[in-house]
Amino acid sequence: MKLYHVSEEPGITEFHPRPSPQKYEGIKGDLVFAVSDEMLHNYLLPRECPRVTFYAKADSKQIDIETFIRNSKKKYIVNIEESWLGKIKRTDLYLYELPIETFSLLDEGAGYYVSYEIVKPNSVLIVHNLLAEMAKRDVEIRVLSSLKQLASEVSKSTLQFSIIRIRNAKS
Repeated sequence: MKLYHVSEEPGITEFHPRPSPQKYEGIKGDLVFAVSDEMLHNYLLPRECPRVTFYAKADSKQIDIETFIRNSKKKYIVNIEESWLGKIKRTDLYLYELPIETFSLLDEGAGYYVSYEIVKPNSVLIVHNLLAEMAKRDVEIRVLSSLKQLASEVSKSTLQFSIIRIRNAKS
């Protein structure tokens, strides 16, 4: 298993625990967030870019799969807004691979792991073409004019979903 911290900032030599930006049951203080390699595609976008991502779980209802995934041959769907395409194409991301020893699972469906210790990256990979990197990871990228209606609808489904930075989406 590999864990990553994704950043637009180059040259990070260590990650210090910080307050959680989200409320999660069981968090015991400041932490370092990481994401699993399997779910890394959800973070291969500029930090402030709104996105709605989803995939079918074993217990997802067929009607939800038909409604949202439709006939896609890809496992994961990442929806972005058209107005963000230029920024996505201009952004480089730094994928800091982190040692797994001090991390524990926080959210399996989202691939979130946390550590309460200072973490030094093992290595860093620079990604220049974010859309191409996502396409390599069994992701269908859908470009929409706005994400808010989709976010509302998918949040009521039985799919595994992530709604990230929706506050930055068009009305």
